[in-house]
Amino acid sequence: MPSYTLICPPLETSPHIARDFVATVLRTLELDRTLVDDAILCTSELVTNACVHAKGGDGTVLWLAVEEGRLRVVVYDGDENPPVIRELTTPEPDERGGGRGLYLVDALTAGRWGHGPDIPYGGQPHPEGKAVWFDLPAEPVADLPVRRPASP
Repeated sequence: MPSYTLICPPLETSPHIARDFVATVLRTLELDRTLVDDAILCTSELVTNACVHAKGGDGTVLWLAVEEGRLRVVVYDGDENPPVIRELTTPEPDERGGGRGLYLVDALTAGRWGHGPDIPYGGQPHPEGKAVWFDLPAEPVADLPVRRPASP
């Protein structure tokens, strides 16, 4: 099972860097374009939420694993408060223009997301607080040939 880890400092650029990281990994693994696009959007929402709501601390840790039939992304942050899906009864998003991200995650993953105080990922250290994760169905990853640079 290939897995990848990105440590994101508590900076406003972290969601963009996390999107690029996930896109690069999944495209390199030659996964389906729709899967890649959905994973990028869901990752962006979770990392953005961590940056907005888990103020201070050491930032976030993003862990991505591709297993047979599944892609899992976990975002750890230092805030113990669980994520909350806001009611869609109000016509306007909150003053920052947000408030709908977890609805997107829920829709794109068909409800395969959640949170907990500690979701282990390969025995690597992660911030105290919570983990928020999502799963997307993925075709099994074939062993990709090792790409070596051409000789000069």
